[in-house]
Amino acid sequence: MWRKTLFLFVLFATFHGMAQECPKISYPRNEATQIGVDATITWPSVPGVVGYLISLGTSPGGVDILNQRSAGLTNSFTPETGLPDDTIIYVTISMFLENQQLKVCPGEFFTTVDVTLPPSCTVLNGAVAGNTAVRVNEKITWDYAPTATGYRLSLGTTAGNYDLVDNLDVGNALDYRLPGNLPLDQDIFIRLVPYNENGDATPCAEDRFSTGVPTVDCSDKKPANDIPDQLGICANDLPTTISTEVFASGFRWFKLAANGNETLVSETREVALKDIGRYRLETYNNINDAGNIIECSNSKTFEVVLSKAPIISSVDVRREGGGLRIQVNTKGSGDYEYALDLENGNYQDSPIFENVSDAEHTVFVRDRYGCGTTQRIVEESLSRKNFPAYFTPNGDGINDFWQFMPPPESGEINVEKIYIFDQYGNFLVQLDPRSKGWGGTQNGRPLPSSDYWYRAISFSRKEIKGHFTLKR
Repeated sequence: MWRKTLFLFVLFATFHGMAQECPKISYPRNEATQIGVDATITWPSVPGVVGYLISLGTSPGGVDILNQRSAGLTNSFTPETGLPDDTIIYVTISMFLENQQLKVCPGEFFTTVDVTLPPSCTVLNGAVAGNTAVRVNEKITWDYAPTATGYRLSLGTTAGNYDLVDNLDVGNALDYRLPGNLPLDQDIFIRLVPYNENGDATPCAEDRFSTGVPTVDCSDKKPANDIPDQLGICANDLPTTISTEVFASGFRWFKLAANGNETLVSETREVALKDIGRYRLETYNNINDAGNIIECSNSKTFEVVLSKAPIISSVDVRREGGGLRIQVNTKGSGDYEYALDLENGNYQDSPIFENVSDAEHTVFVRDRYGCGTTQRIVEESLSRKNFPAYFTPNGDGINDFWQFMPPPESGEINVEKIYIFDQYGNFLVQLDPRSKGWGGTQNGRPLPSSDYWYRAISFSRKEIKGHFTLKR
């Protein structure tokens, strides 16, 4: 029976481990060359993953192109504005795993093609050419033109006369909103010219659309939006329902895909969140303007992330000029804040406390999203078990130095000073607990095999004494 149980355990552990293996990028393959700047990066889906993050950079582990962008559960990503040409692109995939911290996979890279021609023209996808009821505050959007690194925009009220915007370089963006509104009930002529280092797309035709009926000034009529930039959900709470307390005529919640597409998931003040990733909340008020219903909206994009109770991995204590410096080291995928001595005291963003008094202290770490609070006494009690009973400085590379041994479960060095004496009480050396240790010498002279004594003092001035043996 026990053999069967062991077999099932090993089988489960094997499948569980397989589910957590990092995927290799399937396209482009690692070290591939001549990859298009509009490439879609894909990787095999991994069982048990609750979300992916992707980072892109021009150096190993770099994030100068894309910094941990959420791909949700989609195992692919297409950069909205393309990639730089003739460049080594480094890709890092990270995975959210059930009840585990974020797993960052080894990086891979590929090289993009050297673009030698100007891009082609693009098309409008917001204020679409030919539309006759475009809102005066409409944001103008367009499709990505492959190989483009920027766009020049012109807007005018007559053909060829760009009196609103004249050849404005909007950079490598796919939208533009005028500082003010477009003129009411007016034909608008627009010309978009993509470009790259090889020149402008030519010839790009002029398009036209028309603004609709007069609109009200929404600046003081749109509702508020109370959603934060980032919303943490405790790992065990998905799926969960969140809501907004804003008073408004209506609400729209959208789930944003990695390719920029949006899916409407709710039209009430509540939304059921099933996945982490990027979302958008649009609140709006309907305003009656001379019989016309005008929608004044307020939109906010936010990120839903997994959060977990913190785990204190270690606490580092050092003495500095004004007192003790305490640094709390944590692990976990949450967003944490830190307090000293008082669980309900003033929490801070930094895990470092400076100018702390010589005393026993307690640090508290809590998750900002209510997933739990963890505490630890900064200085564990000194114990003789952390001081070796003997050492053998014979130069064989084994047990050649005598030194304080931090508790393996915390790794905390809670000793500030160690003094070593011979068996007659004569002082020999002061030992730094962070050094490699004492090699059994004084002023470069090897000392004989014998018993020696130590006196260790903690950062809070507690003291412990003991002895050990030097064997040669």
